[in-house]
Amino acid sequence: MIYVVGSINVDLSAALARFPRAGETVAAESFTVGLGGKGANQAVAVSKLGGECAMIGKVGSDAFGGRLKAGLDAYGVDTRFVTAAEGDSGLAVIWVRGGNNRIVTSGGANFLLNESDVDEGLAAAKAGDVLIVQLEVPQSVAARALKIGRRKGMITVLNPAPASPLGRDIYENAEIIAPNETETEILTGVRPDCEVNVALAVKKLREKGAENVVITLGKIGSAVAAGREITLIPAYKVKAVDTTAAGDTYIGALALGLYRKQNIAEAAKFATKASALKVTRRGAADAIPTAEEAEAAFGG
Repeated sequence: MIYVVGSINVDLSAALARFPRAGETVAAESFTVGLGGKGANQAVAVSKLGGECAMIGKVGSDAFGGRLKAGLDAYGVDTRFVTAAEGDSGLAVIWVRGGNNRIVTSGGANFLLNESDVDEGLAAAKAGDVLIVQLEVPQSVAARALKIGRRKGMITVLNPAPASPLGRDIYENAEIIAPNETETEILTGVRPDCEVNVALAVKKLREKGAENVVITLGKIGSAVAAGREITLIPAYKVKAVDTTAAGDTYIGALALGLYRKQNIAEAAKFATKASALKVTRRGAADAIPTAEEAEAAFGG
């Protein structure tokens, strides 16, 4: 089983011909309301790509809460540990133009997730299961989940997004830390824009307590640091339509590969294929590929 401790948002997404300037109003080419949030997207990615996934998170008591949980159910995610809290659900407002996006989030119920929720949700987890955690929930909750996961012998994956200073216990309890370029720079002060800087960033993350490091590098691909080696996994060349949830697709696919006993580099190759296919489609959870689509993509 793969467990995801994280955020569940309603995504309000507008496709634009161009981003508005200050004080300007522009008309959207299209507008959608859908399931999102880094945690939910990662859980959906695991499920759509053929894995069993349980989500541990919070939705609000507003009109969106039930819809969000039903959305996870529809994708086959186990929602026994998705509970409702008084107040608003998490929300993201997304502008998409030319394959790029700008996102503003409101945490809402996500920040009411607590350590007791994590204790209950991970009670049946066992060695060999995989745990994914991000930082759109309280950091203390993320730390608790990673500590439990490490103690149980789970494969623990931290996606440090949004990036913020982390305690050493978080680094040490994450078997794999997987930031993108921006998050890497925030955490280490190093922009991973060349091989030398990738190696320096990995060194700094390990000095903080990290063990294995996967840095996603956008159009370049990703760098996998496991043991003494740093392996570059090249990206597929595609025409990007919408990068929303591309990183989450990568994390979900990476976790699924690890659960299937692939090594980190092999799992990263599968994740690269799944995320490349995602960016060719508009949307978040609904645009994540299925197992059949990912296997058939780019020549199989």
